[in-house]
Amino acid sequence: MNIELQKPTVGFTSGDINGIGLELIIKSLHDSRILEICTPVIFASNKSINFYRKTLPDINFVYTSCKDLTRLNAKQVNVFNCWEEEVAITPGQLNELGGKYALLSLQQATAALKDGHIDALVTAPIHKKNIYSDDFKYSGHTPYFKDVFEANDVLMFMVAENIKVGLVTEHVTIAEVANHITKENIVRKLRIMNGTLKEDFGIEKPRLAVLGLNPHAGDEGLIGNEEETIIKPAIKEAKEMMMVFGPYSADAFFARAQHEKFDGVLAMYHDQGLIPFKSLAIGEGVNYTAGLPVIRTSPDHGTAFDIAGKSKADDASFLAATYEAIDIVRRRNGFADARQNPLKKMSARMFANAVDERLEE
Repeated sequence: MNIELQKPTVGFTSGDINGIGLELIIKSLHDSRILEICTPVIFASNKSINFYRKTLPDINFVYTSCKDLTRLNAKQVNVFNCWEEEVAITPGQLNELGGKYALLSLQQATAALKDGHIDALVTAPIHKKNIYSDDFKYSGHTPYFKDVFEANDVLMFMVAENIKVGLVTEHVTIAEVANHITKENIVRKLRIMNGTLKEDFGIEKPRLAVLGLNPHAGDEGLIGNEEETIIKPAIKEAKEMMMVFGPYSADAFFARAQHEKFDGVLAMYHDQGLIPFKSLAIGEGVNYTAGLPVIRTSPDHGTAFDIAGKSKADDASFLAATYEAIDIVRRRNGFADARQNPLKKMSARMFANAVDERLEE
């Protein structure tokens, strides 16, 4: 990172070349003011950028091509050519080529992140079916980065200005969710959430909420016993280290805007957390992989094949992911002022004995 200018170098993957990724990148980076806060590097090819630039005639997108990541142009958007060959781009089509070049972009961007050539990475959407191969046996970006950077665990952390939601389980079928809900997993995810809110989001003493697994958070064991035997013991253990409360019934919790009282919410499974998150984030949500030694963000949506190549993609979430990556770099490096937390100081013993406010149905 350029310490003098406090301007991080941010990488961008192409995502599926037949999806909306490259369109979003062009829309997000065409305004030259972005160069005042970061040095962008797109991992794709000149030809692929030019293809989508032609679909956006009203946008004047200027870039410079580079082959050496140690010699980037800080005054322009840089395109690092991951491939030179002509590729048949077919917007909206799910095919092998889309996955092949998405992976090539991702691999080279990840190498740059690992080698310190870029300070953060914003990943454009991939399609899990066509990228899955012998070289990518993952259910998505999150487990891929966990493996590559040898993290003990990571947290899929969905963040927006008004809500932050982490997941105990990510891309797991509903039939298998309960098998992954263990005390150890919950405590581990809470540790990551608490740590990232402090280090990456500047919240001195995060206040965390935990949702139940079953309807009505189990109704004291009448509708499933996971809350009594797993989730409550996990919360009790975590209380010794952080401010955490629950378990709360998910429907009442979000319906009554209880998320506004907390800095982070831990959901048990994908849809339990992402349905309310996407409803409340209003198109500006960001997917952040917490727990990594590096910084990776992405928009909170997929490839959107139905509108690819039609200049209809909304870049709000992608732009939010870009800004969030820059902000996290600065916070980690001490360039942003720490946010003030108004909560009173309480001892770990008091938290351990605290009784949660019950939300009536």
